[in-house]
Amino acid sequence: MRRRRDVTMPLFQQTQLQEAFVALRRDLIHEDGPRISTMRNYRFAIVQYAPSDEFRVRSEVQKLTSDLTANGWVVLSISLQKLLLDRARAQGDEWMSRVIQMERRMSESGAERGLNYLKSKLAPLIEGPTGIAADCSKIIRDFAQADPGRVDRTLALIGRAGALYPFFRSSALLRHLDGSTDNVPVVLLYPGERIGLTGLSFMGVLNADNDYRPRIYA
Repeated sequence: MRRRRDVTMPLFQQTQLQEAFVALRRDLIHEDGPRISTMRNYRFAIVQYAPSDEFRVRSEVQKLTSDLTANGWVVLSISLQKLLLDRARAQGDEWMSRVIQMERRMSESGAERGLNYLKSKLAPLIEGPTGIAADCSKIIRDFAQADPGRVDRTLALIGRAGALYPFFRSSALLRHLDGSTDNVPVVLLYPGERIGLTGLSFMGVLNADNDYRPRIYA
């Protein structure tokens, strides 16, 4: 006689990426408040995924956002790609045109030369506490200060980090955000490779950075 399938078992096995988002959702909506970190007053976490899973991550983000919103949460979606482009455009059309033309000329002598030139022009715009981290902080703090009663039910979801490669390390972003988010839970979507328990290699290319304090969902 064929055994009945346990009704508590899922029909389809979840992928590792799906399991990471399930765990994140569970810790966010904990009955005692968000529990995405074991450290008090440090509400940062990372969802690590393979860069090739970018579109799958976006699908999971849409599901999580819809679920949280339906349960009275606010999700602040912050695109690092948009912030990077906004900072570049703020330099003016003449600056943009000059940088593009110079990068093309230098790339004719080798792609690495062109890339290094771009790094030299973009890095000063986005690095440090006054760079892209400041833009993220402003978005988060503006909302928190406008509606402080919803901080515990607000999620700042920072994505499109791949756009910063190879100009900026996301570990630096989190360091500069620490203490500048009014205690709003912040989750960084991290395209890269996990090395050991706390190490992460941005895009799976850069040397592993072991200076990650946040919990890593992977």
